[in-house]
Amino acid sequence: MLFLRKINADMITFPQSKINIGLRIIARRSDDYHEIQTIFYPIGLCDALEFVVPETDSDYDNLTMSGFTEGINYNENIVMKTLSVLRQTFNIPHLDIHLHKAIPPGSGLGGGSSDAAAFLKLLNNYFKLKLNENELKEISLRMGSDCPFFIKGLPVYAEGKGEIMTTLSPVPGKYHLLIVWPQIHISTSEAYHNCKPAKREKELPYFYSRPVEEWKNLIFNDFEETAFEKHPEIRDIKKALYDIGALFSSMSGSGSAVYGIFRTKPENIPAEIDRLKIFSGQL
Repeated sequence: MLFLRKINADMITFPQSKINIGLRIIARRSDDYHEIQTIFYPIGLCDALEFVVPETDSDYDNLTMSGFTEGINYNENIVMKTLSVLRQTFNIPHLDIHLHKAIPPGSGLGGGSSDAAAFLKLLNNYFKLKLNENELKEISLRMGSDCPFFIKGLPVYAEGKGEIMTTLSPVPGKYHLLIVWPQIHISTSEAYHNCKPAKREKELPYFYSRPVEEWKNLIFNDFEETAFEKHPEIRDIKKALYDIGALFSSMSGSGSAVYGIFRTKPENIPAEIDRLKIFSGQL
C-alpha cells in the first residue's frame, strides 16, 4: 500500500468485482436508459482502497492510484464523486486516498461501481454516519445503476436499469473461474447505443437454475454480437476458453473481459490467453 502512516482495518477495503451471467437488453426507456435482465455474480477479483485523515488540516483531498489506471480521469473518479455526494449531508474532513486497480476499467467487471459502494460503506463505518442498508443503496444508486448490488455483494437477478434486484442462491458445487481481459476499453454508452432490444419468453433465473453444463445453449449476452464484430479478438478468446474445456464462457457486461467456468482449473492454457489472464480462482 502507498501510505506509510499507520492505518487500521476501518480505513481499508477490498472492493470485489462481478461477472454477468447472461445480459438481455429488453427495451429502450424514455429516460435514455435501457431495460435489462441480467445476473450479477460476485467474484474474488478485488481492488484495494484505503484512506487516512491527514495529520495536519488540509483544504483538499488527495487521490493516488496504481494498477490498471490507463484512461482514468482522477478528477472525475467515482471514488471522489462518492465523497462529494456524502459531503452534501455529512461533515467529512479532507482525506488522503489510495486506490489500487486490479479490476480493469472498461472491462465489464463493475470495478468503478464496486469502488463507489465499498468506499461508501467504509466511510459510513469509520465516521459513524449511521446509514442503514437501504440508505446506502439509495445513495449508491446516484453513482451507477449497478452500485446497489455491491452494498451486499450477493448473487442477484437484476431488472429495470439493473437496480431492481432479487437475491439468488450461489451456483451449487465447486467450479473454477478464469477471466481474460484483452486490454480493450469498451464504452458502455456506445455499447448500449448499438444494441438491439428484444423481449424474451423465459427469464434468466429459469436458465440459471439449470446445470452449468447446459448454460452454453441457454444463456447469452446481447452485447457480444456488436463487440465481436468490432473486436474479433474478444470472440477468439471466448472460443479459446471453450477449446480448453470451459463449460460456459461469456463476455461480462458490455465487455471486454471474457470469463470461462471450468469443472477444474485448466492446465492447457495457451500462452496468449495466459498473458491476458487477470483472475484464476474459485467461482
